[in-house]
Amino acid sequence: MKLNSTVLLTLILLVMMLGAGSVSAFWGFTLGSAALKGVTAPDARPTSKFASSKSAKEQHTGVALLKEDQILKIVKSRIEGKTKAAKSKKKDDDDDEVNSNKLKKEEKPLQVAEQEKPQEGFPINAQSEGVSLSVQSARFSGGALLLKVQMQNTGKDSVRFLYSFLDVSDDKGRTLSASTEGLPSELPANGPSVSGTVSIPTALLDNVKRISLALTDYPAQKLRLEVSNIPVER
Repeated sequence: MKLNSTVLLTLILLVMMLGAGSVSAFWGFTLGSAALKGVTAPDARPTSKFASSKSAKEQHTGVALLKEDQILKIVKSRIEGKTKAAKSKKKDDDDDEVNSNKLKKEEKPLQVAEQEKPQEGFPINAQSEGVSLSVQSARFSGGALLLKVQMQNTGKDSVRFLYSFLDVSDDKGRTLSASTEGLPSELPANGPSVSGTVSIPTALLDNVKRISLALTDYPAQKLRLEVSNIPVER
């Protein structure tokens, strides 16, 4: 039996369409699987939600809350502790201050006694025309010999001095360089006594046992103050 050409063509086209549809479906399924690889569906079960909310609630309720009376007791004990510590510190400070005052009172008479006690061989005095020069002490300090001197003018006229004219010499007749500090350039008439220091470098005093000072007024040079045999032995 012969097939009609139209029927044959129709069958061929139908087979081709089925094949193309199958190939397209398989290719689409393959691409979709590759795109969704590694993607998982969400867990939408009610039991898991309840479990997660319960665990979160347990975590939040893990902090223990204190009662009001316990909090008040803790605050009260801390306040009392701070008060006691402050009182103890204040008491210690007061004790230290009392002890310090006692120490100062005990040291003060000793210092006064030491200041009032004259150095052996001193003072050494000189006087001229109502003006006096007194060497109160001699001590070595800071690489120099320090002579503490006092001057006073009991005369009727003021007297001026230029201390660059101060003559300092040792027991061998050598002239020594010296500097002064605190001595005024002018002594007023009937004025109070003033104190100062004469400083002599120790390098100039090797094998020197005694020194002498001589000072005259400036510019009149009417008086001469001379203090001799000042002991400077170490």
